[in-house]
Amino acid sequence: MPTDIEIAQNAQLRPIRDVAAEVGLTDSELRPYGHHVAKVRPEALEGRPRDGKVVLVTGMSPTPAGEGKSTVAVGLAQALRRLEHKTMLCLREPSLGPVFGIKGGAAGGGYSQVLPMDEINLHFTGDFHAITSAHSLLSACLDNNLQRGNSLGIDTRRINWKRAVDMNDRALRSCVIGLGGPMGGMPREESWSITAASEIMAIFCLALDLPDFEERVGRIVLGMRADGSMVRAADLNVSGALALLMKDALAPNLVQTIEGGPALVHGGPFANIAHGCNSLIATRAGMSLGDIVVTEAGFGSDLGAEKFFDIKCRMGGLRPEAAVIVATIRAMKHHEATAGTGESGPAGLGAGLENLRAHIENVSQFGVPPVVAVNQFSSDTDEEIGAVVALCEQMGVRVAPCDIWARGGEGGIGLAEAVLSALDSGEANFKPLYDLETTIEEKLNTIVRSVYGGSGVVFAPAAQKMAQTLVDNGMGNLPVCVAKTQYSLSDDPKRTGRPTDFEITVRELRVSAGAGFIVALTGDVMVMPGLPAKPAAEAMKVHSDGTIEGLF
Repeated sequence: MPTDIEIAQNAQLRPIRDVAAEVGLTDSELRPYGHHVAKVRPEALEGRPRDGKVVLVTGMSPTPAGEGKSTVAVGLAQALRRLEHKTMLCLREPSLGPVFGIKGGAAGGGYSQVLPMDEINLHFTGDFHAITSAHSLLSACLDNNLQRGNSLGIDTRRINWKRAVDMNDRALRSCVIGLGGPMGGMPREESWSITAASEIMAIFCLALDLPDFEERVGRIVLGMRADGSMVRAADLNVSGALALLMKDALAPNLVQTIEGGPALVHGGPFANIAHGCNSLIATRAGMSLGDIVVTEAGFGSDLGAEKFFDIKCRMGGLRPEAAVIVATIRAMKHHEATAGTGESGPAGLGAGLENLRAHIENVSQFGVPPVVAVNQFSSDTDEEIGAVVALCEQMGVRVAPCDIWARGGEGGIGLAEAVLSALDSGEANFKPLYDLETTIEEKLNTIVRSVYGGSGVVFAPAAQKMAQTLVDNGMGNLPVCVAKTQYSLSDDPKRTGRPTDFEITVRELRVSAGAGFIVALTGDVMVMPGLPAKPAAEAMKVHSDGTIEGLF
């Protein structure tokens, strides 16, 4: 079987103008980036009704290798298109850090990819660079103010705003800047996050348009004064400059699936530290251009789906009508091997099946009908797949094995039919999990008990103090975004399967006031990943004819 990059390189791409025409976009409504990529001009979407049905793709708790959510999302969109449904695929843009690290890109795989995958996984249309530049401009202006006398009166020990770069570089997690004498700036501790974890990225993905982006970046909390008041980005008078850097990037990127169907790939916030979904602008554009929108959220339902429902849908007025939960036999065996329950269950998958059961229940409680997609591997047996199907049938849940990596849209026809059945059923009655007017602690307790299956939340002293500060500053009614491990429903990555009788400890609260949510940090989740012992970058090269090798 050829590799992902070999499959992509052998694909015959349609001119992007033809892809655009399929969803009613004219040449004048595009800003081309070569022959196969274009940005959709904002004015092209004005006046179009947004009545496309939204289908979320989420998953069970994954293994470190991932379970193919993006690949299933692409394959599902291709299958729906084969069934002659006007379908828009909306995905996140990949971050360069994971591309060159261990995870690889985010363009799908096999015969269910978005193309051109090499451009999408590398610099693409420059969105990530624009976001990094905007973040860096705000950082530079903040330190310039400190150097020029600190007219804002910020307490240099209580600066919240960190720097960002789109690469996995653990050496930047904790640094000292401003060395080199009086002209080198004010010496202070500093750290970098990866661009995908930047609040600018989160704002980029939740803003409705350019004016909304500008207003949101002005709300960013840079730090605190000695009297406890907050210093905002608007105090530096650079919100207009930040918006200027983003004016082109905010237009969604139109590309195509390997079968020639339309796809919008735009934005890419971390699913741990942020909400892990593509831009709201792109999703809403998809709803205007297609009858069905297939989109994805990061990791399992406890992280990606919960944030998609409680943050993105709430802010964007979205009402999803179905959710696909990607499951693999590989992940179920991983949970069974590591959970230590001593109960193998059907086909030796007991702990894995219980993990899947939890994710099915998670999606259902939001009033969204779940559909389980068993993403097949060649090593899967009929008995193992049968055990998953039996669980779903017992729970009254639609289920479909799919082979979309090897067979593309054809391998996802059964899944597409199950999704169409869910959409036509009238079962959807979406509702967020909690009321925004409840306290921060009540919101977190609701998530921990209802989504993770734990007994409740415990605040570390620093988190408790910050919770009161947020309330005092009128931000207690924001939604919460929990940063925790993706490998467990708990905050301990070693507690696989479906753990019970645990508490979630919130060690720190941070506010993303521009994005409009509170981040609750648990465990040892970091905003700057490191590279593995053998980075993927070591296997990559480009030949003299421009052909790329090793990208995946």
